[in-house]
Amino acid sequence: MDPVVFVILSICIIASALAVVTMRNIFHCALALIFCLFCIAGLYVMLNAEFLAVIQVLLYVGAVAILMIFAIMLTSRLAGRETNISNEQQVIGGFLSLIFLVTMVGSYLGIPGIVDGTYFRPAIGMLPANNTHAIGTLLMTDFVLPFELVSVLLLAALIGAIVIARREEN
Repeated sequence: MDPVVFVILSICIIASALAVVTMRNIFHCALALIFCLFCIAGLYVMLNAEFLAVIQVLLYVGAVAILMIFAIMLTSRLAGRETNISNEQQVIGGFLSLIFLVTMVGSYLGIPGIVDGTYFRPAIGMLPANNTHAIGTLLMTDFVLPFELVSVLLLAALIGAIVIARREEN
């Protein structure tokens, strides 16, 4: 892993994540989220997890983020009236992001009182030759329950999006 590229990607991720929670226009927040997700895919490539990088780009950038942009654009047009698309909770979002950042940096550096730092140490030399096959095997054997819980969570999010997008009768 090249440290210079890692630092550049990390700075881009942090800056775009802060932009997501602090910008006033929700459309600009969605664009910053797309950039953040692309940078995270770059980190996956640097960690030799090419499958996760491709899934990150296809699923999160290609589907979820673009769907969010279409939803923002369509709901403002379908409503027929001017809607407030500003982010009114940017102070809370920025504060929570700052706490998350301090926790992540503290856990990575192993600062006492936060986390001992053993959770985020890379396991060098532990990667199998075929990452995709290993991920599939782990998902279907050791991590079946979390995999199914994520499936239920995605289904709940889909149903919630349909309910929110449904036109109200008045």
